[in-house]
Amino acid sequence: MPRDYSRGLQEIGDGLYAYLQPDGGWGWSNSGLIVDGESTLLVDTLYDLKLTEQMLGEMRLAVPAAARIDTLLNTHANGDHCYGNSLVQGARIVASERTAAEMPELPPAAMAALVKQAPEMGALGAFFLSCFGAFDFEGIELALPDETFSGELTLRVGSREVRLIEVGPAHTRGDTLALLERERVLFSGDILFNEAHPIAWAGPVSNWIAACERILAMDIEVIVPGHGPLAEKGAVRELKAYFEYLYEQARARHAEGMSALQAARSMSLDRWADWSESERLVVNIASIYAELSGASAPLNPLEAFQWMAELAAG
Repeated sequence: MPRDYSRGLQEIGDGLYAYLQPDGGWGWSNSGLIVDGESTLLVDTLYDLKLTEQMLGEMRLAVPAAARIDTLLNTHANGDHCYGNSLVQGARIVASERTAAEMPELPPAAMAALVKQAPEMGALGAFFLSCFGAFDFEGIELALPDETFSGELTLRVGSREVRLIEVGPAHTRGDTLALLERERVLFSGDILFNEAHPIAWAGPVSNWIAACERILAMDIEVIVPGHGPLAEKGAVRELKAYFEYLYEQARARHAEGMSALQAARSMSLDRWADWSESERLVVNIASIYAELSGASAPLNPLEAFQWMAELAAG
């Protein structure tokens, strides 16, 4: 069942907005808008041009200053947070150095080709289409960042300060948080999937746990997650507990010689039974296995999707 929460543009503070997409699953990411006077900052674009244009149109209608976006922040390299960049014309695009390096590795044309090939790929293709078949990747020209940073960077939006904090590699290689300390608001990117299983494409998961600890130490009231409904720090505590549990369970199964898929099938997750995208569990276990064995090579995405398709099939 789709999760029920507020959708579209939501005002979360004076001049602060979240754009939420139902139901927060594969590709259905969130974005944000920060405004002070005529100054504007957009946090992430969406997975295709139609969705991004719809979002920008809703923002312009509700917030006149959004007719011109000064700065666009990409929190990380996944296409559902950056494929719509070309529509934010004239904006300076900011991202971490690692994010900027990772973004071209899976261009929109490659996703379009995979969607076309999917019907010939059997169960793997069917699973891939169930995740991404709703999106149109044709004709997207990826606009890359023209300003990068490493570690931390403070941006100004009028009189507001937006503190960018790089906490990757975790979900991806260059995950970035956007913190408004005075307003007590955090745009977390995909460091928080709220009410859904996260996916550790890059890892290590220990970095993700550390990122959760860093958020929990912040004085914040509202978190705009990368996917799912608006959150408070309780959602971060639950995510941290999830990863800590996976570590404990995966370590034992790794010692027994189980594969990541065998481990995922054997693991009880009753506490998180209501979270969507449970097939991502196998990728998170594989990431923990890689950390336990000291592997440095990243996960192969097609192999990871094969594991997830098999886990989803039962």
